[in-house]
Amino acid sequence: MNKKVILLVFLIITSFGFSQNAKTLLDDVTKKVQSYDNIYIEFEHTFDNTVANIHDKTRGNATLKGEMYHFDFMGLEQLFDGKKIYMITPEFEDVVIKKVGNSDDATTLTPSKFLTFYEKGFTYKMDILQNIKGRKIQYVKLVPIDSDSDLKHILLGIDNVTKHIYKVIETGKDDTITTVTISKFATNQSISNKLFTFDRSKFEDKGYDITEPK
Repeated sequence: MNKKVILLVFLIITSFGFSQNAKTLLDDVTKKVQSYDNIYIEFEHTFDNTVANIHDKTRGNATLKGEMYHFDFMGLEQLFDGKKIYMITPEFEDVVIKKVGNSDDATTLTPSKFLTFYEKGFTYKMDILQNIKGRKIQYVKLVPIDSDSDLKHILLGIDNVTKHIYKVIETGKDDTITTVTISKFATNQSISNKLFTFDRSKFEDKGYDITEPK
């Protein structure tokens, strides 16, 4: 067996090993997420585009329970009760209600999918390991299978001990970089399903404009 063949075999085995390790790590994250009754996260969202000289930083939070969620971000409050999405904008005093059906784009990233979005539509491999304030964060590089995707790749940072997602770095083909860093991750909190329920009378009493397409 010549040196070129030996090198090729080594590269194939090494690449296979990295893929298996990445899959195992992502599977561990999924199992951990699914083991919780509910999850509350606080996060920092940054948007950078050096070409357009744009740098924006915002904070938000989300409570997740199964498919249901309550989401506060950029002045928008969003609820999903398992059947309908309620988008509440206090600044404009309006509510837009959208019914979710099976025909909706399965690749659309919603708060309920944020911690498991990587399960479909990507190839993945292990990337760098960082030590951040004593925490070992292992990054997995995700590349969209769809060549027409606007995404170049995503780096998913995972805490090696807790198996919780710490950071998501999304790079677009236009080199726009969107980063979400989770600053708080709390689980199995004492919460009521009312948090995910839209109280129509409450907003009608406040004079909000409520739009619900048929």
